[in-house]
Order: sequence, then structure tokens, then C-alpha cells
Amino acid sequence: MNVCSRTFLCCPKLDNRALFVEKVKVQTLESELKEFRGRCEKAEQDLNQVEKNLQSRLDVATKTIQEKLPFIDTKVKEYNGYNLPTHDRRHQMRAKELISQGTNLIGELIQGLSNFFTYSEQRSKIYPADGVTEPLTPLNINFCKYLHENVMYLRPVEQSMRVFCETLTDDSLTILETASELQKLAKHFTQMVAYMNKLLPYYLSSLEEENAVSSCTATLAAKNKDLLQSLKRLIAVFNKIDTYVSLLAAQSSQGQGHPRSSHGKFFTGLSKALDDLHAAVKDVSKHYNSKVSLEHQLPTATKELKRTDECVVASLISLVTNTGKMATFLSGNLDFFTTPAGYRTRGGSTSLEGSANVPRSHPIVNSFRQKAAQYLSSIAKPIPESVPYCVAVQNRKTLYSSAESKEGLAKQLSMFQEKLTKLEQEKEHYILELQLLKIKFENEQVRTKQLEKDLEKASQSTSSGVSSIAGSVSLEDHIEKLPVPSDSGKRSDSVNSGHYIDTSMLGQLQSSSVSKTDQDTREQLIMAHYSSRINELTLKLQQADSKTVNFHAEVRALQKQLKIAENEKEIGQDELKISNQSLAHLKDELQTTSRSYEGQLSMMSEHLAGMNEKLASQKDEIDELKQQLSLRTSASSKSTKKAKK
Repeated sequence: MNVCSRTFLCCPKLDNRALFVEKVKVQTLESELKEFRGRCEKAEQDLNQVEKNLQSRLDVATKTIQEKLPFIDTKVKEYNGYNLPTHDRRHQMRAKELISQGTNLIGELIQGLSNFFTYSEQRSKIYPADGVTEPLTPLNINFCKYLHENVMYLRPVEQSMRVFCETLTDDSLTILETASELQKLAKHFTQMVAYMNKLLPYYLSSLEEENAVSSCTATLAAKNKDLLQSLKRLIAVFNKIDTYVSLLAAQSSQGQGHPRSSHGKFFTGLSKALDDLHAAVKDVSKHYNSKVSLEHQLPTATKELKRTDECVVASLISLVTNTGKMATFLSGNLDFFTTPAGYRTRGGSTSLEGSANVPRSHPIVNSFRQKAAQYLSSIAKPIPESVPYCVAVQNRKTLYSSAESKEGLAKQLSMFQEKLTKLEQEKEHYILELQLLKIKFENEQVRTKQLEKDLEKASQSTSSGVSSIAGSVSLEDHIEKLPVPSDSGKRSDSVNSGHYIDTSMLGQLQSSSVSKTDQDTREQLIMAHYSSRINELTLKLQQADSKTVNFHAEVRALQKQLKIAENEKEIGQDELKISNQSLAHLKDELQTTSRSYEGQLSMMSEHLAGMNEKLASQKDEIDELKQQLSLRTSASSKSTKKAKK
């Protein structure tokens, strides 16, 4: 009863303690929860602050990239010239069209000049001396030589202009600052003008030779003088054009450019120079035509000279037409060439029309643009198929293993070669030993046969000695009475053996010693072997020497043939160049003659058309006159009838 009461009293105490422990745990958990909440709120605040900071930095960086980074060099005038300028596409298309037209006109001008020089060369070979009845003077020969070289100076001008036209694109700006190809055109044009200046003294000397001819009249000499003056004026105009072309080409060279305000003046001066060129060519054509008309009236004028003069006149007419087209072309488009392009340099806010301080566009900008376009197009291309990584690693391992196996096989091969050489040496050694053993065996056989013979002789001698003792003769007496045997009787020497046998009454004594014959035979065998080897090696050496001599002779013969072939190749190349040059010259002559004939045919057709028109008009006039005459006759007849009545 007491125990139960005690346990009943202790239970509330245990419950209170458990509740107290649970309360303590709950309080600690609540405090930890508050701490974690505070830390979480602080972390959220820090996170928001970091996000705001990063967002502000991102906004600043984005703004900087968008506003400053692409045009970071716009503040420096020289660097800003490397930026791609914005421009009017229609202006570029118009410029490309005009440049292509100018290229065609320059090609016609070059063709006309080439025809004029070519036909002038043919005329110089005919008149005043034809080279058959009268020899050509050295001055005239040089003149013909220089005239023949006209294609070398004229054709590069046309080619450089066509290259410049081909480099133009629809989406790139073309102005004087970026037209770097004009420098090549100016260079070739300067060479052409220098060539024409070189020809002028020869023209003077040629006209003086024509004036010195006995059939030359004073009027013809005056016409020659007028022609010379017009030629001087023509070449002076070409020099003037060369100056303007060089000025226009210099704008694309750094450090040599002029202000943009002067570009219009350059084009205006070039237009005036082209007008002067047209007038000068007209004067040359007029004076040459009058000169030729007087020459053809002379009795010394041949048909060939007349045909050549007609060709020269036709070439001058084509030059007059072409220079007129060029002058009209440039004067008609002078406003376009003198007006600024109006492009805007990126990063700037002022166009070229409003300010002269806008940076000049660099000539290399177009090449930068082309490279960038090519790079972007290469990026857009699909990536080609490649070997997977695992396959590449496996191939690499296979390659390394094959390389290692190759090295191991090479080492094994070298080891086997060494073993093979050793085995060959041992083989030779054993062959020698075998030969020696064979010789010894033969010697032993000979010696055994000799011993058998000696043994038989000894047995016979012993049997005879025993019989004499039986005849009551003492052994001592018998020994004393025996004759002293000679060396040959005492000792039987085997020739081929190394043993000596002493024979006496007591028997045979065999003594062995080193045989000299074995040593001699061994040395002889070794000597024979090495002599045979030496003979073989000398034979091989002689064969190798003969082969080397033969190869050397063949190499020398091949070297000579190679030199001959190289010389023939050089000669063939020279002949090919000459043939190509002659072919080009013939093609040029064919083109010139075909064009001249076409021009002459067109002129003749026009002339025939004009004559037909004149004939038709004359026929109409004749018909009208006939009608008028018939009317008059009828009227007169009527009047006479009335008068009679």
C-alpha cells in the first residue's frame, strides 16, 4: 500500500519535468528559427542589393557599348577616316554607270591612237623612201621602230581603266579619296604621254625629209608645217590632260590630297582640256587631209601610199569623233562630278556638303569592307564534317602503336642483321675447320697405311732374327756384328704424319712431335681462302668501278642533254614570246584594219546614200522641169493657135 502511494505521488513530478524539458526545447527551436529568419532576411537584402548593383553596371556597360564602343575613334579625325561611311546608293550606281561609259570612250581613244600610229608606221616605210629603190634612213628606221611599240604604251592605259571599272561595286562608296586604282591609270597615262613626246622630234625629222624630196612643192611644204604645228598642239594638250589626271589620282594617296573644294576645279579643267583635245585633233585631221590631197596629185604617189593615207585619214576621223564624245560626255556630266558625294562619316553628324573638317575617307576602307564581308560569308558557311573525338583518339593511339611497332621492327631487323653477319663469319670459320679436318683425316689414313706397312716389315725382320739366334750365335755377338744401320734404316719418317718410328732389333720406337706439314697445309689453306676472297672482292671492285665509270658517263651525257634541253626550252620560250607578240600585233593589226575597213565601208555607204538622195532629188527636179516644160509648150501651142485664129 505504501509503495503504490509513493508511485502515485512521483508521477506528477515526472510529468512536470518532461513538460519543462519540452518547453526548453521549444524555446531553443524558436530562438534558432528567429535567428535563421533574420539571416534569411539579411541574405535577401544583400541579394537585392547585389542584383541592383549588377543591373546598374549592366545598364552602364550596355549604354557604353551602344553609344561609344562602335565609334570610339570618332573623336580623332585621322582614325575616323577608317570607318565605313554611309552614302547614297543611287549616287554610287550613277557613278559606276558613268565610269563604265568613260571606260568605253577611253578604249575607243586608245584604239584610234593605235590605228594612227600603226598606219603612220606603214606610211613611213613607203614615203619618202620605200626601202626598195631607196634605202631607209637610220632616223626613219628608229621612227618606224618607235611607232611599232605603240601597243606597249597604249594598251596598259585601257587595261588599268577597265580594272578600275571592275573593282567598283554597288554597295561601296567611290570618290576620289577611295579610288586608289586611279594611281595606276595615271602612271600608265604618263608613260603614254612621254612616249608621244618622244615621237614628236621624229615627226619633225620625217616631215623635213618629205620637204627635201624634189617633187615637194612650196604649198605642200607649208601644209607640212601646219601639220607639224597641229601635232605640237595635240601633244601639248595631252600633257595638260596628264597633269589633271595625275592631280585626280593623287587624291587617293595619303599626304598628297588637295582640299575638297579644289576637286570641282580639277574636273572643270579636265573638261576644258578635253575640248582643246577635240579641237587639236580636228586641226590635225584637217591639215593632214589637205596635205594628203596635195600629195596624191603628185606623179610620185603610188596606190599603196594612197591606200595607207586613206587609212590614216580614217583613223583621224575616228579620233575626232571619239574626242568629241569624250568632251561632250564630261561637259554633260560635269555637275555630277563637281558636286560632293554627300556621304556621312560614321560617328560624325555633318556631311561633306556642310563642313570641310569632316575626315577624309581612307582608300583602304573598301578593302576593309570586302574583307569583313568575306569573313561574315565564311562564318555563315556550314561547318564541314570532322572526325569525332573518340575516333581521333583511337586513330592517334593506333598511329603511335604503329610507330612504336615500326621502331621495334627496325631494332629487330638491325639485331637480326648483326646475328646474320656473325653466323656468316662462323660459317666461314667452320668451313675452314672442316677443310682442315678433312686434310688431317687424309693424313691419318696415309699414316695408318704406312704404319701397317712398317708393322709388316718389322714382323718379318723379327722372325729372321729369331732364326739366327737359333743357329747358336749369341745375341751380343749378333748385335756387334750387325752393321750400323743408316738413318733411313733406323728411322722411317712418315711424310705426312707427325710421328717418327725408330726400328731396331729390339723393335720399333714411335715418337710423336709437332708436324710442320700440318702447319704448312693450314697456312696454305688460310692463304688460299683469303686469296680467293681477295680475288672475289677485287673482281667486285672492278665491276663496281666499271659500273661507276659507266654511270658517270651516262650522267655526263644526261647532263649535256639536260643543258641542251634547257637551252632548247629557253629558245622555245623566246620563240613563243616572239610568236605571242607577233600574234598580238597581228591581232591588233587585224582589228585595226577591220575597224578601218568597217569605217570606210560605213563612210562609203553613207556617201552612196547621200549620192542616191542627190540623184533622187535631181531626178525629181528633172521631172518637175519636164512638167514645167510640157506645161509651157502646151501653153505656147494654145497661144499660137489662138493667134492663128
